[in-house]
Amino acid sequence: MTPHSKTRVLVFPGEAENAFELFQALRYSTRFEVWGASSRPGYGSWLFPRYRDDLPQIDEENFLMEFNRFIGDHQISLVFATHDQVALFLAEQSSALKATLVGSGVECARLCRDKSLLYTTLAGEAFCPRTYAHPQAVEQWPVFIKPSRGQGGVGGARANDLQTLLRLWSQTSEPVVSEYLPGEEFTIDCFSDRHGRLLFAGPRSRDVVKMGIAFESRTVALDAATQHIAEVINAKLKPRGLWFFQTKRSHTGALKLLEVSCRAAGTMGVYRQQGVNLPLLAAYDALGLDVRVLKNEFPVSLRRRLLSSYKIDHSFSTVYVDYDDTVIVDGEVNAALMQFLYTCRNRNKKLVLISRHAGDLKAHMRAFRVFPELFDQIHHIADAEKKSDYVTESSAILIDNLFVEREEVLARTGVPVFDVDAIEGLL
Repeated sequence: MTPHSKTRVLVFPGEAENAFELFQALRYSTRFEVWGASSRPGYGSWLFPRYRDDLPQIDEENFLMEFNRFIGDHQISLVFATHDQVALFLAEQSSALKATLVGSGVECARLCRDKSLLYTTLAGEAFCPRTYAHPQAVEQWPVFIKPSRGQGGVGGARANDLQTLLRLWSQTSEPVVSEYLPGEEFTIDCFSDRHGRLLFAGPRSRDVVKMGIAFESRTVALDAATQHIAEVINAKLKPRGLWFFQTKRSHTGALKLLEVSCRAAGTMGVYRQQGVNLPLLAAYDALGLDVRVLKNEFPVSLRRRLLSSYKIDHSFSTVYVDYDDTVIVDGEVNAALMQFLYTCRNRNKKLVLISRHAGDLKAHMRAFRVFPELFDQIHHIADAEKKSDYVTESSAILIDNLFVEREEVLARTGVPVFDVDAIEGLL
């Protein structure tokens, strides 16, 4: 299959953790080519190789026209929505879209977006939390108040008494008041195919939650109670493709439903490490293909941290690189540097190795499986020689662990020089 025959998939908006997870889940597929788009500049333009960040907001009058123009111009076939409101809007406009929306229909999207409607729909189920129509109706404290159209607990708060609840009620958009659930919280990643069959339900913990995002999570065995909740939601809401729901234990230990969403979850990648690539399954399902789930049975844990990305405003066509303590560090191959070198190779940049290695340089390279053929040129120089004599290209950079080497090359050639710790910025 040639790259031009790939089905083009758009992730919109492309500016959140779940958008980045969709990119990682689909980027290596031989069947799909991933595009991204948003209505504002952000990290997505650094991550997605094909990206647009100036589309109108969905509430702007010209959004659909511009969105369809973008889809048509780039022959986009499938669209993943990454926000509940966007998922609902695109589901409502699906007949007018020039691409197929991956996921659930409009009724499911509407119920997922509005917790009041969701709880009303599931009111007869034991797992549905008790709710109160207004503050004065509360009979048992504490309670939890949250916006009906929120997600991930954002905007929610505990109220221990009527005075606190009345204050929060006045500050919350479309407030929903429910019983307070003090126990452990879970997210259950699910997949339902176009035939309505629930093919996968995978619980994971939410051990550390910040900004509505699980910073620590681990796979959890699927129990009968969780399986039952998944089956009831699947039967009543009729989601399609990837979706998830969240539960929390009550003071009695019973699992209660927090919310349901028919979009991708940012931590859904936990199960991708077990072989369950939910975005890929959803994309194939959207094309009308039958899929099967293959899952490895071993536990997986995730820990997140803030990760810095850099954009260095310097173009270059040649990379000069040292060997000892640069390519090989503490007796191991510098994997980050090798990733950078292969990225440069993929972008047709020239690679030149300059080394004062004592001994047979190429034999040493081969022993570490750093093949000399990776480099366009290799200069094995004597101690008395200057590296700057071999830096002959002006559109270039040098990577070398030694300060004196970088200092000499920069002073003589003006070529930007980098220590090994700067590789993440170059990547």
